[in-house]
Amino acid sequence: MQDSKEYRQQQILEYKQIVMPLLRYLPWFEANAGKAASTVYSGDDSTGEGRSLAFPVYDSTVMNFVKEASKSPLMDINYRYVYTRNHIENHDQERKLIESATVTEWGILCGILSKYVLGGRTKGTLWSEAVSEQIFYLVLKQMKSIIEFWDQPFQLERLDRVGF
Repeated sequence: MQDSKEYRQQQILEYKQIVMPLLRYLPWFEANAGKAASTVYSGDDSTGEGRSLAFPVYDSTVMNFVKEASKSPLMDINYRYVYTRNHIENHDQERKLIESATVTEWGILCGILSKYVLGGRTKGTLWSEAVSEQIFYLVLKQMKSIIEFWDQPFQLERLDRVGF
């Protein structure tokens, strides 16, 4: 029993160290929930031939989050298995799983986060979708809740000091 408790405490400490840098984005994701995190740039087609290629331009906060998250141990390159194993097919199912996740389902949270962070590299709409559908916000919020349940609450003043 003692080994199990010590293992859980060690695991939560590791999670806390991994998630702490990403929590500074939580207020931004909350404030921008439901909004588009990108605009479409179609260029200056001065030739009149319609040859410009449109591409998304993301908010710098989203880009910084994606850059930081993609380097973290939270990324699961096999996130597709999380989706097939849990029969996740839409945003409502994702949100339901996120909100009910406990420490034992940490891998599900990582898989959902990974889909949007890593998948956004090849499918340009995923990052903006994760912001507008509150996926980034809900995953970070749930990870924070899990850690606080098993440990102590985060020092909010330390999180708020990091500006963008």
